[in-house]
Amino acid sequence: MSLHTWWLFVATVFVICAIPGPNMLVVMTASAQHTIRRATATMAGCLSALVLMLSISAAGLGVFLKAWPTMFDALRFIGAAYLIYLGVKSWRAKVEDEASTGAQAPAAASAKPARSLAALYRNGFLVASSNPKAILFAAALLPQFIDATKATLPQFGILVVTFAVIEVSWYLVYAIGGARIGATLKTGRVARAFNRLTGGVFVGFGAMMALVRH
Repeated sequence: MSLHTWWLFVATVFVICAIPGPNMLVVMTASAQHTIRRATATMAGCLSALVLMLSISAAGLGVFLKAWPTMFDALRFIGAAYLIYLGVKSWRAKVEDEASTGAQAPAAASAKPARSLAALYRNGFLVASSNPKAILFAAALLPQFIDATKATLPQFGILVVTFAVIEVSWYLVYAIGGARIGATLKTGRVARAFNRLTGGVFVGFGAMMALVRH
């Protein structure tokens, strides 16, 4: 792989990772509700799933999924159902009202109770792995930047590491944005609006995944 080819890959992945999607939303939400430091567990979960999916595509299983549309659709619907579940859960999340808690309301309604790092990691992993199209996308993208006349494994390693660095950089950007939003979640009204907004977006992502065919 030439340096020019690597820079083309960097530019391509930089734009792709910047596009808002379920991964970025779950990282931003975790940061808003649980601080950037705890949201790193969610970032780790998302990144683990994406690296795993890149590896699956490199192993040729992306071709398998494309050849077996029933299997692909089953994975797609499972992923869509999980995103919709997250959306409904977020929409229905209970938030304490200022009126019912008096002067202590701002502190009590600021966010949800802290979740364990394992739970945050698991949530990030499941969200990132909910879209099987990422496997097909990687299977179509990576070969475009690999020189077939040279050893493919080292090139694959370089591309995966490059992807991971860029992806994590965008996670941090969205996490910082989420932390700033979190600072405003001090009243029941604002927290409820945030929950319903993110819940609606998750449901929208799930619906699009279920309805838009590959």
